[in-house]
Amino acid sequence: MTETATLGGGCFWCIEAAFEQLDGVEDVTSGYAGGHVDDPTYRQVCSGSTGHAEVVQVEYDPDALAYEDLLEVFFRIHDPTTKDKQGPDIGSQYRSAVYYHDEDQKETVERFVHNLQQGGEFDSYENDEIVTEIAPLDTFWRAKEKHQNYYDKNPNDRYCQFHAEPKVKKVREQFASKAAQSDD
Repeated sequence: MTETATLGGGCFWCIEAAFEQLDGVEDVTSGYAGGHVDDPTYRQVCSGSTGHAEVVQVEYDPDALAYEDLLEVFFRIHDPTTKDKQGPDIGSQYRSAVYYHDEDQKETVERFVHNLQQGGEFDSYENDEIVTEIAPLDTFWRAKEKHQNYYDKNPNDRYCQFHAEPKVKKVREQFASKAAQSDD
């Protein structure tokens, strides 16, 4: 039986590529959450007018990978202290967000963020306060197929090389015990 986590930390191409590296992750789908427009397009979301965040839905095997493991990776591959910005991507659609699916996820992420904040994990950052939005998932809108597995389909894309590749490497290095074994 799989469980689902919905996370936003900048461009969904980068977050998707990083989570696909983890053993126990069965599927990662790029899409949108947290907005007020039904079935938004990529262009609408990029305009910042729909209220959506670019997110990924991570389907995972909880016997192989805990929700806390996903949160650990999530909070290490993006900057949760910047409001509406990740790297070169600026706007509310790139906000740091965790959309929980049930009360257990809500309590877990709230406790996790509290512990990170109390542990001084981000004290060296310009803004050391975690600004990650924590909200219930209302509706997830799947992005068009061309946005799915974007990093794998476009390895020579300069955006992927400069922004997704470092996140992929970070997961493979810092979370080697949780990373799926490469077929290379």
